[in-house]
Amino acid sequence: MQLSATPYEERLTAPRSWWLISFLVGVSFALILLPFGTLPLLGGLVGGTAASAVVASSYGSVRIRVVGGSLIAGEAKIPVTALGEAEVLDAEEARAWRTYKADTRAFLLLRAYIPGALKVEVTDPEDPTPYLYLSTREPERLAEALKAARQAAV
Repeated sequence: MQLSATPYEERLTAPRSWWLISFLVGVSFALILLPFGTLPLLGGLVGGTAASAVVASSYGSVRIRVVGGSLIAGEAKIPVTALGEAEVLDAEEARAWRTYKADTRAFLLLRAYIPGALKVEVTDPEDPTPYLYLSTREPERLAEALKAARQAAV
């Protein structure tokens, strides 16, 4: 079995500012526990920082991959043969497609802190999903990988 001609993998990590916010959440917990002593203060700092860092990390750990004739975006796995043309969206067009142009049946892998996106038509008549909206930092490269995988699958 041949993998896609142009392998693609991207992890949509959380922005750096979220890690600072995680630390500030820990500081907030520490200040709340300050009246109870030094040990609870340290526990609040460590526990609050760790808990909010876990939340930021889990939200930012979603991956987009083109591998083995499939597009894997988060929890979705779609064969490339069921996908149509991919449209690269700039920041303004991406905002439009995730707001007033959006279809409620579409699959959205949305990360608002990533300005670029890729809109991929779904051509499978059995699938009610009209398109996939994928937030990505490299939409051109993802579109090329999907095109190469589709050509390799045919």
